Amino acid sequence: MNFLLDPNVAYVMLVGGFLLAILALFSPGTGLLELGALFMLALAGYGVANLPINVWALIVLLVGVFPFILALRRSRQWVWLIPTLVALVVGSIFLFSTADGSPAVNPWLAGLVSVLVIPFVWMIGRKSLEALGRPTQSLADLIGKTGEARTDILAEGSVYVNGEDWSARSKTLIPAGSKVLVLRRDGLVLEVELKR
Repeated sequence: MNFLLDPNVAYVMLVGGFLLAILALFSPGTGLLELGALFMLALAGYGVANLPINVWALIVLLVGVFPFILALRRSRQWVWLIPTLVALVVGSIFLFSTADGSPAVNPWLAGLVSVLVIPFVWMIGRKSLEALGRPTQSLADLIGKTGEARTDILAEGSVYVNGEDWSARSKTLIPAGSKVLVLRRDGLVLEVELKR
């Protein structure tokens, strides 16, 4: 486990763990991203716990989050990514201290990782904010909509309405591929009839 005490390895594990954690927040489901984040952060934690840290560099990293938030919240304000990038590079290079005060993390590595990570996380954040800003559709809006039967529907079946698949039922047989009209909704099941 001595390789984890290399500041460059601890730094890459730390950044990788945070990236996986961010991705897990935005796309939950399988648990693989969460496990990967936990594993990488645990390995990075071992290195961080055993390496001397420059508190001022940690503060620079934390302060760099604020211009990043401004870049996310204001439309087309990617200019705020520049101070974030500078803070990330400087904070990363000096995060771990050496006995003589020189940078412990390779500056080229810190620069490359920062240049790759910031735009990636910014893009994920922007797309997530766009998705949150979209108007939500009420389930009541489905009544009266036209869709397509995915399966044969009699007592139950499946329809495609308004960009989504829904469970459906009908009092008469509706062949798969037919156009349907949504009459009412019972929980998450749509009652439909053959569209004439």
